[in-house]
Amino acid sequence: MSLRQGALMRDIQLTTYTISDFVSWARSRLLELSPRFQRRPVWKKAAKSYLVDTIVRGLPMPIIFLRDRHADTKTYQAMREVVDGQQRIRTVLSFIDSKLVKDYRADRDDFSIDEVHNKTLAGKKFKELDGETRQKILDYKFSVQVFSSETGDREILQIFARMNSTGLKLNSQELRNAEFFGRFKAIAYELATEQLDRWTQWRIFTDDQIARMNEVEITSEFMLLAMDGVLEKNQKTIDWYYNHYEREFADEKEVASRFRTTMDALETHFFSDEGGKLFRNRTVFYALFAAIYGTQFGLSPPPEKPEKHVHERLSRMKAKPIPSGLIERIKRSAATLKAGRAPPAVARASRGATAHASQRRIIIGFLTGESHAIIANN
Repeated sequence: MSLRQGALMRDIQLTTYTISDFVSWARSRLLELSPRFQRRPVWKKAAKSYLVDTIVRGLPMPIIFLRDRHADTKTYQAMREVVDGQQRIRTVLSFIDSKLVKDYRADRDDFSIDEVHNKTLAGKKFKELDGETRQKILDYKFSVQVFSSETGDREILQIFARMNSTGLKLNSQELRNAEFFGRFKAIAYELATEQLDRWTQWRIFTDDQIARMNEVEITSEFMLLAMDGVLEKNQKTIDWYYNHYEREFADEKEVASRFRTTMDALETHFFSDEGGKLFRNRTVFYALFAAIYGTQFGLSPPPEKPEKHVHERLSRMKAKPIPSGLIERIKRSAATLKAGRAPPAVARASRGATAHASQRRIIIGFLTGESHAIIANN
């Protein structure tokens, strides 16, 4: 590390600023939003609504990066420049008062709180909120790192390059998390988070995999299975459901109820003892969930393409009992697979992260003993 780099690190100040601080700076024209450091698309209205709801709930969010600017020799006032987090700050300022954003455009910046995120505050602008909620927003504290006025653009870009140099490309669910903010996403995350202890205790996912939202993706797959019998893991199809049910998701209560019932059944019959280790393979776990869900609620024939399918509302259904003979059959089959004695087609289908419906049917059929013909022909 050079002397200059060492000095730079000492010049970075970690602090907190309230939203009212940013409002005050913007009103005095002492805040500059710097899009040249933010090569990202403009946020959708749903993302902005989600941010405001996060603030109202007092939940944390990533650090904001500012840079002090030299004081003006005529006004004696110093500017602050937002170098990372300008979409968040722009969203908050636009929501509070459009006059705080110098290049405000109604078609781009105007929005209100969405019912999907907060039913109590839905459709309201800042001035329409009650005094307590407005105060909560103004008092919200951002964690902020401030670069000194001596920090040049090149040094800031080098710092961000290091911050983003992990080499980890965003996976499909992480991209989905940044793209969608509606009802389908909300239910998928709620259900996945509820099961956190089970994901870890059953050893379906590692901590790193959970941090990268793998458990949310498989929960989304189970939701598609429950709604339309979709067995194929296709990222475009999952995206379609997230987008199609962004505004309204009429089946959310029934889907959630059936998912929870199936997970409870798995714990009762398969993960209450050492036998649970037979299903730690994620491909086998998916087949187990599908088999038990299908036994309790039945499976619809999947649509050829979701956009061409007229989804029928799920009726409220009580889970059918699971025959004890089926439970024992599944355990024996899983033990055979674990021991390496399964038919070659089943062994091949169980390796890796199987995504094809045909392969998943083979494993489900082997576990339940209902697809010998399929297995023999593969």
